[in-house]
Amino acid sequence: MRQSKSSVALRGLMLAVLATGAVQAWAQAPGDAQSARVDRRQAHQAERIEQGVASGELTRGETRRLAREQRHIARLERRTEADGVVTRREAARVELAQDRASARIAHAKHDRQARPGAR
Repeated sequence: MRQSKSSVALRGLMLAVLATGAVQAWAQAPGDAQSARVDRRQAHQAERIEQGVASGELTRGETRRLAREQRHIARLERRTEADGVVTRREAARVELAQDRASARIAHAKHDRQARPGAR
């Protein structure tokens, strides 16, 4: 079975998100639940996107846009944690970005557009 470029790119994105989350979970201080929660949400959103690709619910364009958004959130999280202190405002900004991404994933998966040849 031949994989599309977006499927391969998404799989790489998911592995990167999971690897980043694993490293951060290993290196984080015991009381850093916020960072762990963000990482779990990122991994879950990547799984939802991959499931949408597998089922044909996401078009190639939707997949590209959602993957780009996930990369943006990962960069935002890295910048937020770069100085070693995550303020409430920074945490709220990351969470808002994740909330919006989650809503976009749900909308894209249920907008009755399907990848040609899927289903």
